[in-house]
Amino acid sequence: MPRSTGSSAGEVVTPSRPVVRPADEVLLGFARALRAAGVAVTADRERTWLLAAATVGLEDQAGVYAAGRATLCGSPADLERYDLVYAVWFGAQRPAAARRAPSRPPTTMADLRDGRDGDGSDEGEELDADDVRARASATEVLRHRDIASMSARERAALARMFATLRPRPPRRRTHRTSPSRRGRVDARATLREMVRRHGEPGPVRRRRRAERPRRVVVLLDVSGSMSAYADALLRLAHAWCRTPGPVEVFTLGTRLTHVTAALHQRDPDRALVAAGLTIPDWSGGTRLADGLKAFLDRWGRRGMARGAVVVLVSDGWERGDPEGLAEQMRRLHALAHHVVWANPHRGHDAYEPVQQGIVAALPYVDSFVAGHSMAAFAELLEVVADA
Repeated sequence: MPRSTGSSAGEVVTPSRPVVRPADEVLLGFARALRAAGVAVTADRERTWLLAAATVGLEDQAGVYAAGRATLCGSPADLERYDLVYAVWFGAQRPAAARRAPSRPPTTMADLRDGRDGDGSDEGEELDADDVRARASATEVLRHRDIASMSARERAALARMFATLRPRPPRRRTHRTSPSRRGRVDARATLREMVRRHGEPGPVRRRRRAERPRRVVVLLDVSGSMSAYADALLRLAHAWCRTPGPVEVFTLGTRLTHVTAALHQRDPDRALVAAGLTIPDWSGGTRLADGLKAFLDRWGRRGMARGAVVVLVSDGWERGDPEGLAEQMRRLHALAHHVVWANPHRGHDAYEPVQQGIVAALPYVDSFVAGHSMAAFAELLEVVADA
C-alpha cells in the first residue's frame, strides 16, 4: 500500500509516477494548443501533422519539429507562434539540429522543373545571367500551365504568385463634378478668381464629372467539375477583395453562398479556411440557373448587380434546364453593366462551346474569356478593369 507523500519524519515518501499518454493524444493536443494561439489549424492539417510525425519517427525531435512547421503553419506569421507553443508544450526550445540548419531559399520554378527542393549544390553561389533567365522562363511556363494539371508543389508555388496580382477596379462616372484641367468651364469659380484678383483676368477654371470604382460581383462555380480550380479561384477572389472598390463574392454549386466576409481577411490562407467553413456544397452538383435566380431575387434586383461588372467563373455544366439558365442570364444582363464569363476550358485549343449551359448563356455574355491559368487570370483582371 503506498505511503502518504507528506514530509513528516519517519514516513517513506513514494514519488508519483508520471502519466504516460499516447503519442497521438500528445500531438493532437499540441495542434489544438496551436489553434488556440491563433494559428489556423484545420482538421486536414491535423491529419497531415500526425502522418508526417509518424513518417519521420517520434524519436527524431528535429524531424518532428520540422514536420509541425511544414504541416501546421500556413504563413510566415505563424512560425513565431509555433515556436512559442512548441517550447511550452514540449518543454524545450527548438531542436539544436533545427537551429543550426541554414535558412533554405524559397523553392523556385527552376527547382520544380529540375526536380530539386530548393537546396541544391549551387547554394551560396551567385546566379549568373543564364540562371536568372532560366528561372524567369520557368516561372513564365508555370503562369501558362493549366492549374488542373499541376502537382502539389507547383500549386504551392502558384499560390505565392497570387500576391503579385494587382487588380484595378473598373471606374464609372458619377453625376457630381470636380475641378479638373479639362472639361466644361466653371463660370462661378472663374468669376471668383477674377474677384480675388480685383478684376484682373485669371486662369479659367474647369470641372468634369468625377469617377468612382464600379462594383464587381464574382460568382464562382465550386461544383465537382470545377474542384481542380476551386482553390485558385478563391485566391483570385481574395485578390479582388483587396482592391479599394466594392467587391462581392458568391459561390455556386447546389446552392448560393455569400463568402465576401470570409475573404476580406488579410491573410490569404486564413481567408480560404474561413471560406471553406462557410461553403456547404464543395464538389457537389451544378445548378447554375437556381443559383443565379437566388442571387437575382435576393441581391441582384435590390441593387447589387445594377450597374455592376458581374464575373461568372464556370465550365458551363448545368444539371437543370438550359432554358432556365438562359432566362436567368437574360435577367442578369439586363441589370449588369458588363457580364464576363470565364471558362477554364476556353484556354484549350480544341475547345468549342458546345455544352448546353454555355450555348444557352452566351447570347447574354459580353466577354467570354479563359480561366485556366495565372496568365488567364491576369487577362481576366484586365477585362474587368476596362469594362
